Amino acid sequence: MARSRKSLISLTDTPYYHCISRCVRRSFLCGYDRNTQVSYEHRKSWVEERLLFLGQVFAIDICAYAVMSNHVHVVLCVNKESALSWPLKTVLSQWHKMHKGTLLTQKYLKGELVSESELKTIKSTAEVYRKRLYDISWFMRNLNEYIARKANEEDECTGRFWGGRFRSQALLTEKALISCMAYVDLNPIRAKVAKGLGDSLYTSINRRLSKTPHTKRTKGLMSFRDNIQSKQRRGINFTLKAYCALLRSSIEVLDTKESQSVADAKAIELKLLNINKEQWLQVISNFESAFSFAVGDTKSMLMFKQHTSRKRIAKLKTTALCFNS
Repeated sequence: MARSRKSLISLTDTPYYHCISRCVRRSFLCGYDRNTQVSYEHRKSWVEERLLFLGQVFAIDICAYAVMSNHVHVVLCVNKESALSWPLKTVLSQWHKMHKGTLLTQKYLKGELVSESELKTIKSTAEVYRKRLYDISWFMRNLNEYIARKANEEDECTGRFWGGRFRSQALLTEKALISCMAYVDLNPIRAKVAKGLGDSLYTSINRRLSKTPHTKRTKGLMSFRDNIQSKQRRGINFTLKAYCALLRSSIEVLDTKESQSVADAKAIELKLLNINKEQWLQVISNFESAFSFAVGDTKSMLMFKQHTSRKRIAKLKTTALCFNS
């Protein structure tokens, strides 16, 4: 039985979530469909551009993403505090980048005079928008609906394009976050459509590495701690250099399927994560299926269970083996 999104999201426990949307059609979302001999590769750029755009509109940062042939992975970080601090005009301006809003909100942003009762209505509407601007469901809705419309228009058809719901996994610890990011960024390599980070197109790591020397960060992507320019800006508590080294060592594991290759590659980054090489192979190969709706150590998972009013939490022992320190 499907659970409500409220039982899957708890900002009290973590702002980080791994979300997956899958296409429901036989034909591909992106890539080459051998049955029809039609390439949909260009659609990957639609998804990537839309993701990065939404990362600049919502009070939600993107930590990692991978656009695959029939599904999309994205790791999100909700910045509720930022959204709550936005002034009225900022909330309305951000929302109007995606939607028309109301006649009153349009009137207000144009600088036209409004009455006291109209201003009260505008403020009430803005509070609705504010909550949506740090809501993961609204983020994914603005991604999926946009892509579905474009794909339906191109295919000259109507009907559902995505599965009814996107899947989400709460990432409760820093170790779970970095592990999930690695799993997401390694998707093309695991699927044998890329051999290295340089040709893993339409992934966050490829976007990060393709920046020019003058570009400190990619708009819409959350920065690693060595690229944070402002003390107020939140960032991933890991350096980009160490993260890339971790990914390159992981590629050797996936290539050989032998845990010894990690030791041969001198993957000291695993020591930083305090996770052994056998467990790491499972993490980067089966993160989505090996773990349930919450990923972290035992303490954080039990707290998540309590805050989401659940009777039980699936795969607790499996998750604890990998993420308990």
